[in-house]
Amino acid sequence: MTDETAQNPSISRRDLLKLAGVGGVVLGGGVLASCSSSKSSSASTAGAPSTPPGNTVGTIKIGFVSPRTGPAAGFGEPDAYVLSLARKAFANGLQINGKTWSVQIIDKDSQSDPQHSAQVANDLINSSSVDLLLATSAPETVNPASDAAEAAGVPCISTVVPWEAWYFGRGAKPNQPSPFKYTFHFCFGVEQFASAYTSLWPQVTTNKKVAVMWPNDADGNAIRQSLGPLLQKAGYTIDDPGAYTDGTNDYSTQISRFKSNGDDVFNTFPIPPDFATFWRQAAQQGYKPKIAQIAKTGLFPSQVEALGSIGVGLASGVYWAPTWPYTSSLTNVSSKDLASGYEATGPQWNQQLGASLALFDVAAAALKAAGDPKDKTAVVNAMKTLEVDTPIGHLAWGKGPVSSVVATPIIGGQWNAAPAGSKYKLDFVICENSSDSHVPIAGKLQPYA
Repeated sequence: MTDETAQNPSISRRDLLKLAGVGGVVLGGGVLASCSSSKSSSASTAGAPSTPPGNTVGTIKIGFVSPRTGPAAGFGEPDAYVLSLARKAFANGLQINGKTWSVQIIDKDSQSDPQHSAQVANDLINSSSVDLLLATSAPETVNPASDAAEAAGVPCISTVVPWEAWYFGRGAKPNQPSPFKYTFHFCFGVEQFASAYTSLWPQVTTNKKVAVMWPNDADGNAIRQSLGPLLQKAGYTIDDPGAYTDGTNDYSTQISRFKSNGDDVFNTFPIPPDFATFWRQAAQQGYKPKIAQIAKTGLFPSQVEALGSIGVGLASGVYWAPTWPYTSSLTNVSSKDLASGYEATGPQWNQQLGASLALFDVAAAALKAAGDPKDKTAVVNAMKTLEVDTPIGHLAWGKGPVSSVVATPIIGGQWNAAPAGSKYKLDFVICENSSDSHVPIAGKLQPYA
């Protein structure tokens, strides 16, 4: 794994790989999903090829698949801004071995649906003849797109799916060679979640009893099999009332159990509407844990704002923020400027900004390193040892945790009320940095109740 294991000795590579093999899937089915929703659409944007001055030797086509509509639409909120930065960076073409190539980015909406993601990925591959495919945000979008690229022999780079869900969830086996030739990935995993939680939670004095609401779906069952044992090994007692069905409307039984057991810590990986229902009922029935740690929902300000006052104080994770001390190698835009530029358009910064822009940093670096962007084998070979600077940090393939993956940070923090004078309602405060010590800590986790 990574050096974080040394910081959390209770979590070993053997533990993670053993747990990753349980059920064949780890964190599958969408550990990250937004509560945003909008009208279903299959709209796509085929950006015109860059028209650099002088002669070009041809056009490189890059496909980009992300959820712009559907349950995971929150991830797609900053797409238009990120795509504008990438297209601007490619406006003068891409210099490769002394030759200038124009670049066309064709972006498509997965609608947060696996079947539609596979369809648009195949359209990009077969109809648009893309040279490189990029995909982001939850297994429902990323895994089908990656599978389509693998089957067609088209290089694909993806992110924002816990790497175990992308790797094992697509059929790879622990301690065996990777079955993937054309697909590459960068994202956090179980180790980073466990490290964040076990670094964050001790900041508040608790009885180490953890009430969990892990649903009977791919995410919940995988979390139960993988993250649960790691938390137990770190000294936490898991109070699991059993898997519940997505869409449940009454959580009184679980809430009563958590209150009776005196569980000081709460953790959940629900679909966003279910958490809103549960959390409102918990407030009404008087269950207020000292720590309320959420994942899969609560990634973006809009999700927390929708809860009103009971959203303030929720603990969550972040895979990029404006204080990340890194810069995009393609655009030369710092993390701070990436956030401020986006906020100048109106919305508060969204952590997907850094990850999506990083995809284009990796794409440009891989195409350059290949020497011939039309040679798919050359692009694949370049990816195997590629190193590139991005807003989420320096990425280097070939160093683990598996050959086609770079594990990136997930860092713990808390949604607090924004300070006086802010034009936004909430402020995300970073409270631990166990998986990247270069990210500054801004505060200490405060008790929810």
